[in-house]
Amino acid sequence: MPERADFVAGVDVAYLEGTSVGAVAVLDCSDLSMVEFQVAHFKTRFPYVPTFLSFREIPPAYSAIRKLHTKPDVFLIDGQGFAHPYGLGFASHLGLILEKPTIGVAKSLLCGKVEQNVEGGRIVTLKDNEVVVGAMVITKAGTKPLYVSVGHRMSLKRATEIVLACTGKYRIPEPIRRAHLIANEEKRRLQSSL
Repeated sequence: MPERADFVAGVDVAYLEGTSVGAVAVLDCSDLSMVEFQVAHFKTRFPYVPTFLSFREIPPAYSAIRKLHTKPDVFLIDGQGFAHPYGLGFASHLGLILEKPTIGVAKSLLCGKVEQNVEGGRIVTLKDNEVVVGAMVITKAGTKPLYVSVGHRMSLKRATEIVLACTGKYRIPEPIRRAHLIANEEKRRLQSSL
């Protein structure tokens, strides 16, 4: 588990007519400024199958990450970690492959139930069969929550701290938001060359 998170990477994947576009954006956590980004594209070899997203997204994401010159302290993944029906979502798979700390940050609930938020807190425990699998996190007042779960080499408490520290003026943590924008820009670039 990282004591410090100076450089935080966001990972996302976009799709275009049989091509998967992986993007990674590394930000300085102190001011959320961009340090480096990389992209990679692959022929999409695995169909979209709910709960098996990692088999589709790891090849382009891993390839983009391997191009990095900066060594991130932690990776924020647009997807699930432990809060997954099999307890091993995209963030967990990628963390195991990288042997680095990863955090799953999802926009929708895949498994488990949110404990009643009686105090209006920003962080509420997410349980599946009485086992804590993640947390519902409200990053911005008046916006939909995110679902944060441990990917690899991370405690849930530290994961939520890092997600909140990396959230700027938008609901989505800035490293993931930037990776999403970069992946979509690369997708548009590829599309214009077709």
